[in-house]
Amino acid sequence: MTTTGKGPAGPGGGSSAPTDEPVDGPTEASGGAAVTTAPVETGPPPGEGTDGDTDVPAPVGPTVIDPVAPERRTEERLGSGPVMLGQIRRRVTVSLDGREVRVPEGTTILGALHEEGTPEQADTPTLCWAPNMDPINACRVCVVEVEGSRTLVPSCARKCEDGMEVRTDTEKVRHSRRMVLELLTSSVDMDRASADVQRWIGDYGVDTARYGPPAAPAAAGERDRRHPGHHHAPDGATAATVAQPVKVDNDLYVRDYSRCIMCYKCVNACGTDAQFTFAIAAAGRGFDARIATEFDAPLPESACVYCGNCIGVCPTGALVSVREHELREADDWHPEEETVTTTICSFCGVGCNLELHVQQNEIVNVTSPADHSVTHGHLCIKGRFGFQHVQNF
Repeated sequence: MTTTGKGPAGPGGGSSAPTDEPVDGPTEASGGAAVTTAPVETGPPPGEGTDGDTDVPAPVGPTVIDPVAPERRTEERLGSGPVMLGQIRRRVTVSLDGREVRVPEGTTILGALHEEGTPEQADTPTLCWAPNMDPINACRVCVVEVEGSRTLVPSCARKCEDGMEVRTDTEKVRHSRRMVLELLTSSVDMDRASADVQRWIGDYGVDTARYGPPAAPAAAGERDRRHPGHHHAPDGATAATVAQPVKVDNDLYVRDYSRCIMCYKCVNACGTDAQFTFAIAAAGRGFDARIATEFDAPLPESACVYCGNCIGVCPTGALVSVREHELREADDWHPEEETVTTTICSFCGVGCNLELHVQQNEIVNVTSPADHSVTHGHLCIKGRFGFQHVQNF
């Protein structure tokens, strides 16, 4: 016996339904998906009257938001699955060079400049910042003025506050950025830095000639042996330099610390931002500060797992693959001919996206998109260096 009214029906009470119709939706054998995408055509649920309403709405799936990057991921409508909500944040009002914008609470000033600023404001120079890493606050080239602040603040780390007034292009800001770029360029070889860095050096009028010619480069291992805190008096005629021979002690990548600006991005990528290997760290003090392995051991004798994530974040070319280094030394490097193809790594089932950099029909480097939800720009040794078997000779 079945009934469409309310109240008990039969000895056990409640409503019953035909034996060939599931009461609570699809059975476990059908995959357990209780939410369907088509309207139910069998009338109201058992035990419930229509109350005059014969239109039964189709169920709507939950909204799924990537909790890792809720502000960058598009919403998707699914027929089933868990409800994953990003952090709910109130908005704050910030003045960017006199123009008010509203951004989610917790957004950094640099994030506000990128998301809500003008093209000129979004072009704020950065060296130690990356979209897939925590702020480092090392280079100080992204500084801006904040009303009420005693000093210039790093826009990559300072979070927006309600009512904050930010100025990005004052003479004080430009002077500070120019000095940072000048001091770096006078002591570090920046000719392989990104095109943006080269453009900023020109835009801010960097003049390294006023520091004099560079001093003689250090001998192999000399900077590694210097005692922290003990410095020679400058001669006043030459500009101090970090120039030194390239370190080649493995088959995968080289370390050219004459191009290192101590941005700490490689240290963080090797540490808590990506790999958690902690094979490298900063050593020394002052101008003698440098990136080193534990006890300055050769890379093969360190904790390095050769993931190459330090290469992926280096902004100046201090860390490059052996193949790139060889081609540059042979004057056979052709970035203007380079093509980039995105594919999926075939070594395992994780699904990492790879960007294959090809020159003259040869893969020369492999990277991964910083906004990829699986890798966030980081790879393992196989994904970054295991491409020799697909070369087309």
